[in-house]
Amino acid sequence: MIHQKIKTFLWYDNKAEEAAELYCSLFPNSRIISVSRYPEGSPAPAGTAMTVEFELAGTKFVALNGGPVFHFTEAISLTVDCEDQVEVDRLWEKLTDGGTPSHCGWLKDRYGLSWQIVPRILPQLLSSPEAGVSQRVMTAMLQMAKIDIAKLQQAANG
Repeated sequence: MIHQKIKTFLWYDNKAEEAAELYCSLFPNSRIISVSRYPEGSPAPAGTAMTVEFELAGTKFVALNGGPVFHFTEAISLTVDCEDQVEVDRLWEKLTDGGTPSHCGWLKDRYGLSWQIVPRILPQLLSSPEAGVSQRVMTAMLQMAKIDIAKLQQAANG
């Protein structure tokens, strides 16, 4: 078993366990590893999840119910490398439920965490050596909230 030296630490107001459960339900090879709970006399009600260690597609995270002191911003986001449009659509639907779609594949989930739902083909098209392809794909992408692979390919083909 390989030890992951660096983990992303996510601060939630009071929904860390709920968020971790949702995220784990969306990705294969994901699980809740452990939950530590606030004891009596803590800043939160006894028994409430304090930290939740979880794994998404093999990458470990820690979520904290730390109260309303800090909030997520778009300066940090989780990027998902999607195989195809079916995966893009499924994740977009689940993560925008109660959340907010943005532009170019970005969204905020119901907990305020920013995600980028990116089809694998997008970076390939954006780095195309063929004249004009990258610019056409970029122009098309800038018009999208959820990324549409067919429209990207149409733009790439001119």
